[in-house]
Amino acid sequence: MIGPLLRLATSAIAARSLREAATEAVMRALFVIAAFAGGVFALVCFTQAAFTLLERELDPASAWAIVGGFYTLLGIALYLVATRRRR
Repeated sequence: MIGPLLRLATSAIAARSLREAATEAVMRALFVIAAFAGGVFALVCFTQAAFTLLERELDPASAWAIVGGFYTLLGIALYLVATRRRR
């Protein structure tokens, strides 16, 4: 009589912990998505601000070249950091 009751109690506890883990995983994923969206928005805003300031002093082609060069260097730096981490 005790055996089936214990199995029922342990299965209920296991189901509750699985639901809590699933809820935590969903919340963590939503936080990552929100952080990514905020980062993209900030990147667009800072790029536009830098481009506007550069365009006041230089012609538009030069301003785009400087902004593009900055992102190229940033991409290379991030690539080097990512590959160094795997070694």
